[in-house]
Amino acid sequence: MEWLFILLIVGFFVWRMMPAKGVRSVSTEDLMGMLKNKSVQFIDVRTPGEYKGRHIKEFKNIPLNTLKSQLASLDKSKEIVVICQSGMRSGQAAKILKKASFKDVSNVTGGMSAWRG
Repeated sequence: MEWLFILLIVGFFVWRMMPAKGVRSVSTEDLMGMLKNKSVQFIDVRTPGEYKGRHIKEFKNIPLNTLKSQLASLDKSKEIVVICQSGMRSGQAAKILKKASFKDVSNVTGGMSAWRG
């Protein structure tokens, strides 16, 4: 019985870390080439304090805990690229966006920790 409980916990964490279906992963190198594209919406889902400390100027700060309430301010017809510190919160944000019928969603692999720009 104990092993079943452990298996369920491990399964839950693996499921949480899996990318949402239809979400593209982009590297920070790929991101550099995308930043000049004005038709892409860039969203940083870190806290305002994290964003203030270091951010990419093209990214708008919409903290993950406020994303659902701000979905109406985003254009569903445009690509959205999400970033956070490591890629975990932006992965959660990508799932939220996909559930809200956003078609073209990309997550920056490694997040700001991998950014060298």
